[in-house]
Amino acid sequence: MLEALGWGGLAAASLVLGASLAFARTWSRRQVALVLAFGAGALISAVSIELAEEGVRVGGLAWTALGLGVGAVTYFALDGALERRSAGADTGAALALGAFLDGVPEQLVLGIGLAAGDGVGIGLLVAIFVSNLPEAIGSASAMEAAGASRRRILLLWVGVALTCAAATVLGFALADAAASELRAAIDGFAAGALLVMLIDSMIPEARTGAGRVAGLVTVLGFAVAVALSAVS
Repeated sequence: MLEALGWGGLAAASLVLGASLAFARTWSRRQVALVLAFGAGALISAVSIELAEEGVRVGGLAWTALGLGVGAVTYFALDGALERRSAGADTGAALALGAFLDGVPEQLVLGIGLAAGDGVGIGLLVAIFVSNLPEAIGSASAMEAAGASRRRILLLWVGVALTCAAATVLGFALADAAASELRAAIDGFAAGALLVMLIDSMIPEARTGAGRVAGLVTVLGFAVAVALSAVS
């Protein structure tokens, strides 16, 4: 249990670190956009390799597809409610919501893997870290630009990080009852939420702020994440 808490806390800490880095210097809109583009590439790697492919491997295509649909609809509905409440698009809040909806399932899977004796799951840990940092930097920068206080932003990300770390412990505790089909559905849920967030918030913001070069930086982020996952 302590091992799960330690690894879960390490993975989730990247969210708070990313938010803190957003305040360490002044980020221009172009710089934030480039960071988001890199993070989008890393997240595409996570969706492809660590979530969708892994879900199909452990529990089959049907359960992964079910989770994918539920995750996509859940993010779409919650992001729509958030947008209506704020009377317009809020990229920072949308990214935070995406981090929450994909972070909890990702770290549930991390905890289940630890309990099952599969090891730390370095590939997933790398994917979480590489994608969380740009996601948090972009979100915190966008929220500050929209007028949110730094204290409020940090409290939000600390809350998200603590919830994600707790998910690792929960996954560890529930591992005996977690069938392979459930694990596949959890992987699919995270992948579905991520894909909708990428298309609705992260990629459009990156393209608008950085122009055509965003595509090249996205490929770089994807390549780095894939390479780190393969090495691990």
